[in-house]
Amino acid sequence: MRLRQLLFFLLFSIYGFSQSEFQINNPRGKTAIPFKFINNLIFVPVVVNGEELTFLLDTGVEQTILFSLDDKEEVKLFDLEKLKLRGLGSKEAIDSYKSSRNKVEMKDFVDNNHEIYIILDQEFNFSSQVGIPVNGILGYNFFKKHIVEIDYDRKKIFVYEHNHKKIAAKLQKKFAKDSITIEEKKPYIISNLKTDNATVPSKLLLDTGNSDAVWIFTNKTNKIKLPLKNIDDYLGRGFSGNVYGKRGRMRSFEFGRKTFDYPLITFPDSVSVKSVNFVPNRIGSIGSEIISRFTVVFDYLNHAIYTKPNGNIKLPFQFNMSGIEIEHAGLEWVKESYEEKQVEGIKIYTDAREENLQNSLKIRFTLKPVFRIASVRKDSEAEKAGVKVGDRILRVNQHSAHGYTIEMINDLLKSEEGKTIDLEVERDGKNYRFKFQLRKII
Repeated sequence: MRLRQLLFFLLFSIYGFSQSEFQINNPRGKTAIPFKFINNLIFVPVVVNGEELTFLLDTGVEQTILFSLDDKEEVKLFDLEKLKLRGLGSKEAIDSYKSSRNKVEMKDFVDNNHEIYIILDQEFNFSSQVGIPVNGILGYNFFKKHIVEIDYDRKKIFVYEHNHKKIAAKLQKKFAKDSITIEEKKPYIISNLKTDNATVPSKLLLDTGNSDAVWIFTNKTNKIKLPLKNIDDYLGRGFSGNVYGKRGRMRSFEFGRKTFDYPLITFPDSVSVKSVNFVPNRIGSIGSEIISRFTVVFDYLNHAIYTKPNGNIKLPFQFNMSGIEIEHAGLEWVKESYEEKQVEGIKIYTDAREENLQNSLKIRFTLKPVFRIASVRKDSEAEKAGVKVGDRILRVNQHSAHGYTIEMINDLLKSEEGKTIDLEVERDGKNYRFKFQLRKII
């Protein structure tokens, strides 16, 4: 994101500012917001000062953050103040700006005085990791004053006024209730994590912006040890740089009145968490790999979370057995052939499998995604086969990479042990082909 892409209006009103707060602008006291669910993360359509954008919905973030505009020409932002932000990652604090008096809309869920933090670090942009343009992150302000239901099966978020009678009856009848605390504008819960030797009640952040199952910070507890079987891995990107650590499995984990056997547990290294401000007694996080197995309802005002298992409750905990991370590296024009068929003056576009019609071959150009290897885990099957960072993926299991999404490739790479992966890549102008099998090492 470059500064010239943002159109800042440094205006100061003579009137006092009201407190930032979303309102439901309809008489029903309820609204529904559709979302995309990609790589265990929620992406919602957001209109900022009239400009349509896409934001990650993240309970683990205090403020609304804007970090990319992609192909957007401009967004009006008001009343700028320069400051520093810190977060997960190995780097130091990064420069940012705070903007006030912004209008933020999600259908009829509207805030007319919204604060937005703008990050000017071009590296902080994970659009390439999910395959769609992502402009920012929406956190605490979305949840703080309303009852918020996230229905992962229907891909919809339902927001209710607190006096809404139907949601109260629904929660009492169909959902399990647990207490949470709201500390520094984030939700925390006590959950039991069972090791080989003991059951450990653990204070964890409820983090919809974390795609993993559970994170544990070993420097914050001596009761949970790193499993003997573990792997070094790249965990993602935080506000302050790349996050690295280890992955392994624990005996079991409890959440939503359910027990999950042998879930994947992630252990970020001490360098990645050195800049994080921890609330008292917190030792980790619960991510969307767990949360998305339920319909969940957050009630920040009453310090409660409600859960109801959905169709994913019994899915096994899988991980990327290949050792490679894929990134979206833009789009390119691809030439395709198709058939144009004439039937009584009507043009029909098809793939030429039908006969007995007058056919003529046509050519068209279509924008297709480009994928590259973003990281390769040391000693992984992909590394042993010869795959390297920067390789451009041309074909996956003999199918053109243009027919895939990042999510489809990721699902393939964690599908089943023993499955053969056949990659054709381009490197320095030459094509290479690598084959390896997925191996379950934890």
